[in-house]
Amino acid sequence: MRKNIKVPRILKINWIRDLSVSVVYNNGESRIINFRKVLKSLNITPDSPAYKLYDPKEFSKAQLVDNTLSWSNIFQLITKKNGKNEQVPFEIGADVLLKFSKPEKPELLLDIGKKVKEMRLKSGLTQQELAIRSGTTRNYISRIENERSDVELHTLKKIIETGLGKHLDLQIKE
Repeated sequence: MRKNIKVPRILKINWIRDLSVSVVYNNGESRIINFRKVLKSLNITPDSPAYKLYDPKEFSKAQLVDNTLSWSNIFQLITKKNGKNEQVPFEIGADVLLKFSKPEKPELLLDIGKKVKEMRLKSGLTQQELAIRSGTTRNYISRIENERSDVELHTLKKIIETGLGKHLDLQIKE
C-alpha cells in the first residue's frame, strides 16, 4: 500500500536578496532560505551549470514554477525513462528548500510584541497583572512580548482594550 506523502508547496516568493529568498509555503508560513547553505549541501562545484547561482544577479532570476523555485536562465541535463537526455531549467524541490529554511518573523509581529511590552511597562503592570486583566496567561503575554508566539486579533483586542485600557486600531494600507 502506498503512503500518502505530504510534500510542501511554495505559493509565493516574498523577496530575493543576495543569495537568500523568502517564500510562503502552503501552510501559510513565510520562511527564509539561505542558498549558500543549499548550494554547498548539493555539492555545486564550479563545473556545474548551477554554479551560476552564486552570482546574485543570476540567482535573482528565480521564478515560481509548479510550486517550486526554478531558474530558466540555468539548465541541467536529466535522463528520461527512455534513456534520452533532456535539458530542463534548474529547479530545487520545495521539500529540500524547507529543510534549509528558517521561519521569517513578520515585521508586524515584532512591532506588536514590542508595543505590548512598552504599553504594559508604561501602565506599570507586570505580565501577570496584564494577563489577569485580559483573561490570558502570564506565559502567553511573555511569548507575545518576546516574539515567540503569534497573536489572534480577538486576543490582541482583549489585551489592548481590556488589559491595558487602550483602543486597538488596525489598518490595511496599499
